[in-house]
Amino acid sequence: ISFGVSSVLVGTHCRRAVLQQSTVVSRALSVSPPLNTLVKKASNKCYEGTIGQFTHASDALGCDMTFSTFVPSHEKGETMPVLYWLSGLTCDDTNFMMKAGAQRYLAENKIIAVCPDTSPRGFDLPGEHDAYDFGSAAGFYLNASTPGYKDHYNMYNYITEELPQVINSHPDAFPVMENMSSIFGHSMGGLGALNIFFKNTNKFRSVSAFAPICNPTQCPWGEKAFSGYLGDETEQWKEWDPSMNMRKANLDALSHPVLVTQGDKDNFLDEQLRPWTLPEHKQVQLEMQPGYDHSYYFIAS
Repeated sequence: ISFGVSSVLVGTHCRRAVLQQSTVVSRALSVSPPLNTLVKKASNKCYEGTIGQFTHASDALGCDMTFSTFVPSHEKGETMPVLYWLSGLTCDDTNFMMKAGAQRYLAENKIIAVCPDTSPRGFDLPGEHDAYDFGSAAGFYLNASTPGYKDHYNMYNYITEELPQVINSHPDAFPVMENMSSIFGHSMGGLGALNIFFKNTNKFRSVSAFAPICNPTQCPWGEKAFSGYLGDETEQWKEWDPSMNMRKANLDALSHPVLVTQGDKDNFLDEQLRPWTLPEHKQVQLEMQPGYDHSYYFIAS
């Protein structure tokens, strides 16, 4: 059993290999933990804090979900603000922790980071594993309505309801400060962060995004994903378009400005990201960064 548990740390592909190798391990791994029960998969000290990886059974998605966290060093009873990070296409819960280099800042400023996976895992729905920009690792942080996908691809519900409930129900592991949550993300995750914030301004204090997909109803990534998750009714697509949600919002009422940071050498800038579609407003700060592309080198910088 210990062989199976340690191997599953690597991720889904390793888990599948273990399942093929051992019936005993397979039986052990196939049992999902009860809802709100966390299984710790990894723990590493970093800047006197702790990077952790956890798995839990998700009711919203109908599968086990994994997320990573950074919790700064703190005194017993001390609480801290929490930042939810949403990653982009092809990513999982580990990308931000491994590549962004944010832990020092988080540690110095006593901020918890929570990084969920980018989609449900473990299903074989039609087309789910055929391309990098739809299905696995491409959940687009919405609630799907098409057959099959509507039963599992409900990342919006997961991020806004279930994951915060899991975090808040384990205060010893995640001593989050009440009403001090914010959200940010990159690319597809930037799209998710903007949509989620403007649908839930009462839940999050602020939002920011690196190179977000701003106008998915008018770009190839969005058109493909929305067709698969939402069907051909394009009116429904508008509900998940950040540029449209921001135009409907009362931007003057925001307590903090929206920060969007975009590299001007991003090879997806014109076709996929379209930041010029965001509303021009004093509460929307679009910062173009000279020379930067779409990679984590940009985010780390």
